[in-house]
Amino acid sequence: MNDTPDDIEDDDLAETDVNVLTATVTADEAGDRLDRALTVHFPDLSRARLQALIAEGRLSHNGAVITDGKHKARPGDYSLSIPALISANPEPQDIPLDILFEDEHLIVINKAPGMAAHPAPGTRDGTLVNALLFHCGESLSGIGGVLRPGIVHRLDKDTSGVMVAAKSDVAHRSLSELFGRHDIDREYKAVVRGAPRYVSGTVNTRIGRSHHDRKKMAVLRGGGREAITHYRLEEVFGTVKPLAALLSCRLETGRTHQIRVHMAHLGCPCLGDPVYGSGAPAREVQEIVRDLEFGRQALHAGLLGFVHPITGEKLKFKAKMPDDMVQLVEALQDM
Repeated sequence: MNDTPDDIEDDDLAETDVNVLTATVTADEAGDRLDRALTVHFPDLSRARLQALIAEGRLSHNGAVITDGKHKARPGDYSLSIPALISANPEPQDIPLDILFEDEHLIVINKAPGMAAHPAPGTRDGTLVNALLFHCGESLSGIGGVLRPGIVHRLDKDTSGVMVAAKSDVAHRSLSELFGRHDIDREYKAVVRGAPRYVSGTVNTRIGRSHHDRKKMAVLRGGGREAITHYRLEEVFGTVKPLAALLSCRLETGRTHQIRVHMAHLGCPCLGDPVYGSGAPAREVQEIVRDLEFGRQALHAGLLGFVHPITGEKLKFKAKMPDDMVQLVEALQDM
């Protein structure tokens, strides 16, 4: 069987409930193995726990992330971010779901923006998992673990659109294999700052956790995993020059934050993206975003297609852009 789909291999990156420990390694302490040297400064952590945290990219030295505890300790300031513990058993919650399809094996929903896929530090409840536990009861697949029952892939909390969850273990395994092989049709709508240089194109890079900020993903020259996004320009907004644009993006792979990272890599980040939207849009666009109180990345998973893991039927589900993105596009058309 394939590895766990890359959509859910990373923990949520935007953590809020964390405990940050700091330590200063002196010149006398330098030269020893880093994990061994830091156990003196963090006596409440076992060496094994410390090694695991370092491997997760939670240790930084003078601002640079370190992921290998075998390195030699160097003089300077170290910062260790420890995630808060969350409940091991999410509770069912009666949260309305926009259900596009459901049978005894799977459920397809149109996820609203603002709903996290599963509990994580900073988002303990109100998630899709909490809603599915209430709606599906004991039929929900348990392969994803107690925190992610039924979850096969994930949309970011503030990304809206089509998601599928497994209600049986056999469906979970089969869907995971489809996602692992990238044998899934996925198309997104994105409203971006400016516009790409070409009407259509393909972004093919490697994406991994940022070397400078573990809460972000980044395009990497080495390491990471291959990430491929095909885009098509649908509409350009702005009379003199492109100030914003509506794109369709089709995923060939599914890395964490892939479209958001790739659009930023093109110099056209999603409007409203709080993490990858570096650089302010044009004044007219800023005013529209502010007046509409548009407070999320303008990204919507509009299409999801796959072969039913049990029946073999070809399924394709579409979800229209939610009202906030529709209003954003209409306001940009009126500039």
